[in-house]
Amino acid sequence: MKKVFKYILKLFPRPLLIRMSYWVRPLLAFALKGNRYTDPIDGKSFRKFLPYGYEKPRENVLSPSTLSLERHRLLWLYLSRETDFFSKAYKVLHFAPEQAFYQRFRKLQNLNYTTTDLNSPLADVKADICDLPFEDNSFDIILCNHVLEHIPDDKKAMSELFRVLKKGGWGIFQIPQDLNREVTFEDDSITDKKKRAEIFGQYDHVRIYGRDYFQKLTEAGFKVEPLPYASQMSEEEVERFRLAKNEVVPLVHKP
Repeated sequence: MKKVFKYILKLFPRPLLIRMSYWVRPLLAFALKGNRYTDPIDGKSFRKFLPYGYEKPRENVLSPSTLSLERHRLLWLYLSRETDFFSKAYKVLHFAPEQAFYQRFRKLQNLNYTTTDLNSPLADVKADICDLPFEDNSFDIILCNHVLEHIPDDKKAMSELFRVLKKGGWGIFQIPQDLNREVTFEDDSITDKKKRAEIFGQYDHVRIYGRDYFQKLTEAGFKVEPLPYASQMSEEEVERFRLAKNEVVPLVHKP
């Protein structure tokens, strides 16, 4: 199974995978239904989740129904349990909208919801994160998850995120992060795609963020609150929802 998913991820471009998934999901959900694991996004339970990953696929992490991964389920739990995201009127900007969230967020009557990306077929606005076509102080909330590791000039991207977020607004900017690494690692001299995938996790990642990621956000102007949210849950919940226990939710505020 791991080899099949690894092959599919490499063979098909992401926009096509997004379109294909609409008819694949119901088949996967039916085949894997059970009671051991639960996707908190839709409440459905399964006997197992699917593997996912490019070079080193992780076992039992991809939900058959929403196609959510550990980070998506953690974010959903945080938003639903700890915020008023689902009830209060907010103007929201969502970068590279994930399928697990897109339709659900779009249907929320309390949100003025805009999606943006350069390539995603789910984007309302095709835009470069380093040169956003929005006015200053436009959005109450920004969700920008697993995007910045793809951006060569992440300082410029962070500056743009800060610019378009309203004063008093907040955001969540998840990234792949090695918390054992103090300093973020980059090396533009590595150009071979296979080698980059081995070192950075994906060939199109340009860095591995370390603990200094939070300082980078602070330097962009944000007040940063790294939340070890999964570690605050019970072992039973972490296992049932298939979360990464040490993952941190990077919550930011614009003073």
